[in-house]
Amino acid sequence: MSGTSEGPAPATDLDRAAVTDSDFNTSSRTDSHAYRSAFAAAPLAMAVVDREGLVVSANGTLGELLGCAPEALVGRIAADLVDLASDARTWHAYQEVLRGRQARLRCARRLKNPDGQYLWTQVTVAPLGTGEPRVLLSVADVSSQRELQARLRHLQMHDPVTRLPNRTLFFERLSAALEAEAYEQGGTGRIGLCYLDLDGFKAVNDTLGHRVGDRLLAAVAERLTRCADEAGLTRGSAPLVARLGGDEFALLVEDSTGTDQLADLAEAVLKAVQSPFDIAGHRLSVSASIGVVERHAAGTTPTALVQAADTTLYWAKADGKSRWTLFDPERNAHRMTRQALASTLRPAIERGEFTLEYQPLVGMEDGRLRGVEALVRWNHPQFGMLTPNRFIGLAEEDGSIVPLGRWVLATACRQARQWQLDHPGEPPIFVSVNVAVRQVWDSDLVADVADILAETGLAPGLLQLELTESAVMGSAGRPLQALQALSDMGVHIAIDDFGTGYSNLAYLSRLPVAVLKLDGSFVRGFQYEGTGAPPNPADEVVVEAMIQLAHRLGLTVTAECVETSAQASRLRRIGCDTGQGWLYSRPVSPDRISELMAGQAVGKP
Repeated sequence: MSGTSEGPAPATDLDRAAVTDSDFNTSSRTDSHAYRSAFAAAPLAMAVVDREGLVVSANGTLGELLGCAPEALVGRIAADLVDLASDARTWHAYQEVLRGRQARLRCARRLKNPDGQYLWTQVTVAPLGTGEPRVLLSVADVSSQRELQARLRHLQMHDPVTRLPNRTLFFERLSAALEAEAYEQGGTGRIGLCYLDLDGFKAVNDTLGHRVGDRLLAAVAERLTRCADEAGLTRGSAPLVARLGGDEFALLVEDSTGTDQLADLAEAVLKAVQSPFDIAGHRLSVSASIGVVERHAAGTTPTALVQAADTTLYWAKADGKSRWTLFDPERNAHRMTRQALASTLRPAIERGEFTLEYQPLVGMEDGRLRGVEALVRWNHPQFGMLTPNRFIGLAEEDGSIVPLGRWVLATACRQARQWQLDHPGEPPIFVSVNVAVRQVWDSDLVADVADILAETGLAPGLLQLELTESAVMGSAGRPLQALQALSDMGVHIAIDDFGTGYSNLAYLSRLPVAVLKLDGSFVRGFQYEGTGAPPNPADEVVVEAMIQLAHRLGLTVTAECVETSAQASRLRRIGCDTGQGWLYSRPVSPDRISELMAGQAVGKP
C-alpha cells in the first residue's frame, strides 16, 4: 500500500479501479505505482469499498483518523467505521450507491478520534468509475468549518447587547416546542409564555442616552436569566429567556404545569425588575408589564401564542402597568369583535345596515306623548342587532361618527316630519337626537342641521339635540359657537345624563341649553318605594333641588329610566316635566309611535 516495494507488484482492486477510470485503454506498471502512491499519500482519508460494503483497501490518512493501521481496516464493514447506519435515510442512500442506483452520498458525521476527541467529518461515497463494482469512501475533517458556522450562527441568533437569544432563535425554539413529536412523547403537553415590556425605559434612553439604556437592558437580562434559573431548579430545565427587540423580553416555559407556575414566574420577574439598578453612576428605577399565556400545546401556533401574549401585555399596560395579566379568552373575543366592528363600521353606513328606534318622552302631568328620542341600532350581518353602546365609542374613535351622526339626524328629522303629516290633528311631537362632541369639531354641524331641516321641512323647534354633560360643560370656542348658533336657529339643546359629570350648575346660565335630562341613577334611587324598605329623604331633596334650579334658569327637566308608577308619582310631585323609561315604553319602531300618537295617553298622570 505504501508504494515503496521494489519490482512489479500484483494488481490490486485500487489498481484495477484506477485503470478502469483512466482515459487510456492500457496502463503501464509505472501508472499503477503512481496511483497507489497517490492513494497512500493523499491527505484525504479514503477507502475502496466493494458492493457488499466491505473495505477493500484504505490509505494511511484514514488509518490515522480511526487510530489503526490501514491493513487492519481491510475486510471491515465500511458503514460501521463512519456511522452510516445511525439513521434510516442515510443508510438507505448508502445502499443505493453500493447498488449503483444513486450517484453519490454526502453526509456529516461526528466521529471520535484516537485521542478521545470528537470531530465533525464530511463523508462522501461515490462510484470509482463507470461499470466498476467498487465505490470510493472519503472522509474530510470539517470541524473547523463547523466551529466557524456555529460561531456565526450564535452571532446571528443572539442579541449583541444582552447576549440573550434573539427573536429569530426564540421563534425557532417556540416552533420546535409546538411540533407534535415534541410533546406527544411525554411531558405535560402544555406551554407557557411571559411577554415582558419595561415601563419607563424610553425615558432612560431619552434623558441618559442609548449607551446607558443598553447597559440597563443588559442588567435586566441578567435578572431575568437569574429568575429563569431559579425557576428551573424545581424542574428539568429553565425557561428560555429571549430579547425580542427594543425593551421587550420573553420567557418561554416548555412543559408548563399550569397557570400557577406562570403566575409565580411573572411575580418573580416583577419583583426582580422593580429593584433599582445602579448604572454609570445613576440609580435607575423601572418596572415591567407582563402578558401571561398558558395553554395546551396541541392546536397552538407560534404566531397565535405570541399574539395572545402581546394582547395580554397591552391589557397589563392599560390596567395600570407594573403588573402581570393572564390571558382571558372572553376578553380577547370581545377585543376581536371590537376590531371586527371597527373595520366594518364605515362600509356599514354605506350599505344601510343602521336603523332607528324611538323611545317616547312623556309629559309627567298629563301622560301625553311630547316627543321621542331617536336611538340608532346596527343590524350587523354577523353579530345581529347591536345597541349603541357596542359601536358608538368606536365610531367616535375613528371619526365615522360624523357620517353616521349625519344619517341619524336626517333620518330622525324625516320621520318626525312624516308623523306630523300623518297626524295633522294632533300636536306635533319633537325628536331628540344624540350628538357627539366630535361631530362639532370634525364637521359643520350647524350647516348640516340647517340643510336637513330645510330638506325635510321640519320646524327647528321640533328638533332637540342631546350632548353629554362632560361635552357641554366647559365648552368654549367652536363648540360654544355651534351650540349658540343652533339655539338661535330655534333648535333645543339638551344636556344628557346630567348629574354624572362636572355638575357645574352656575355655568348653565351661560350656555344655550333648554333641557336637562337627569341621569337614571337619581331615578333608580326611588325604587325602594313600595318594596317595604324605608324611604331616603335625601334622594328626593337632591332631585327636587336640581329641578327647582333648572326651572329658575328657564330650563325643563326630563327624568330618564322611569320604570315604576311610584317613581313617576314622586317625580311628578316634585315638578319634573317629562319622563322617559320602560314604564312608558321601550324603544320601538316608527309605526308603534304612530299608534301611540293616535291614542296619545302613554303614561297615567
